[in-house]
Amino acid sequence: MIAAIIQARTGSSRLPAKVLADIVGKPLLVHLINRVKAAKLVESIIIATTTNDADRVICKMAEENGVAYFMGSEEDVLDRYYQAAIKFNTDPIVRITADCPLIDPHIIDVVVQRYLKGDCDYAANILKQTYPDGLDVEVFGYKALKKAWKEARWVSEREHVTAYIKNNADKFRLANVGNSADLSHFRWTVDEEKDLKFVREVYKRLYREGQIFYMEDIVKLLGRHPALEQMNQGIHANEGYLKSIREDRIVE
Repeated sequence: MIAAIIQARTGSSRLPAKVLADIVGKPLLVHLINRVKAAKLVESIIIATTTNDADRVICKMAEENGVAYFMGSEEDVLDRYYQAAIKFNTDPIVRITADCPLIDPHIIDVVVQRYLKGDCDYAANILKQTYPDGLDVEVFGYKALKKAWKEARWVSEREHVTAYIKNNADKFRLANVGNSADLSHFRWTVDEEKDLKFVREVYKRLYREGQIFYMEDIVKLLGRHPALEQMNQGIHANEGYLKSIREDRIVE
């Protein structure tokens, strides 16, 4: 079963409870769920959250929106994914993070299709970034996930699910999906308040109940309103992972 596992928690250090933030009348996570549901090749969705009491609201949100949930380790996100995959018999796994409320279902399908060719263990559109930051999609098999779970020893490789896979190209067959134009300068992810304001402005202009807007629609919008793009410029990408690397240590 091809399942999207969305990692989500309320305890974000830079923007706490961002997954619950209101965007045109709905929580950020609900918009994300609806966009992933629109991907034709995703058969089910699992919200992988933590065992913290504060995250029970995420479990309730999952239930209300007809998707499964799993509660696991807060720090060892690799283990959280692995245990969720076992519980729901998931193979392959589509990894989506909850800071991507503009995720494009068409792009999800393109990356899944690349993985399904059968000549790779891991397919993604982030190995060489050509898509906007915030449209990140990774697809990998259960076998690769299990190998990473068994072998990853650094904290950075446990906190960041696919770090071990990407760091060991000699052990895994990696495939990158590139866009026809380089749009990597766009920042559409949500890590800080400025990012959330930008996403709210995009939704305000493009969202219609029951409909999906796509990457091309956002690019056209920014072409008409270039000031929007400046709203969240100057924020360092992948700050969470870089912080993990700076503070890295072997898991005890």
